[in-house]
Amino acid sequence: MNIQWYPGHMTKTRRLIIENLKLVDIVIELVDARIPFSSKNPDIEELSRNKPRILVMNKSDLADPYTNSRWISWFEEKGYGVITVNSITGKGISEVDRTARELLKEKIERDKQRGRIFRPIRAMVVGIPNVGKSTFINKLVGKSSAKTGDRPGVTKGKQWIKIKKDFELLDTPGILWPKFEDMNVGMKLAFTGAIKQEILDTHTLSLELLKLLSAKFPDALVTRYKLTDIESKTPMELLTEIGQKRGFLISGGEVDYSRTSLVILDELRAGKLGNITLESPEDIEG
Repeated sequence: MNIQWYPGHMTKTRRLIIENLKLVDIVIELVDARIPFSSKNPDIEELSRNKPRILVMNKSDLADPYTNSRWISWFEEKGYGVITVNSITGKGISEVDRTARELLKEKIERDKQRGRIFRPIRAMVVGIPNVGKSTFINKLVGKSSAKTGDRPGVTKGKQWIKIKKDFELLDTPGILWPKFEDMNVGMKLAFTGAIKQEILDTHTLSLELLKLLSAKFPDALVTRYKLTDIESKTPMELLTEIGQKRGFLISGGEVDYSRTSLVILDELRAGKLGNITLESPEDIEG
């Protein structure tokens, strides 16, 4: 299943990021803790390579805690300051300020020596669509400063937001990259809600998700949907059984596959299947 999505406004966002990088001291990139590698934009990696960077693993409460710790080590080895965050509850948010000041310690000291005592730290916040940037910023600020929503494309343009008298954020719209070279990356982004739902074949996508879950997380399917003999069933048979058990039927007693597919995707995204991380460092390096 080959998924690609790069609407025109993302080209504009890329230009916006390039134009404004010179204004900031540090880049804060949010990734989805359930797919930390697949949700990390390689374009951001390339564009911001000369800036200190903080990697914020958002939605960490939905991911597997042990795999979170392995990803933290993996990214730290590559020179990132890494923080796990739950933007809804605010867990981990306070670490952002501390980590930014630690990474910019030498620069802050140089500014003081030059008499630039009151110059605020300026950070750019970037990330893929629907990764939770606006919720993250609002929790960081302590009030509703950025638009929020549960669909890709809510933040429309750049906006500077003051979180402290000496710390300012530049928020940017969610951005992907022009082509997913690995089709598994596109699928994981679609599984977790980063791709606009209207362009997706949700039936096929749910089958791909069931294939992955039955291989790697069979217990999650058994617990949530009360399935039996998972290992002997095809994804289509699992989808049918879930639809039947949920009572998602149409005339003639046929399973409503459209509704069943959407429910499975929505329940994964909401964390109702448990703490699931869809990729590990070993998957990337193996």
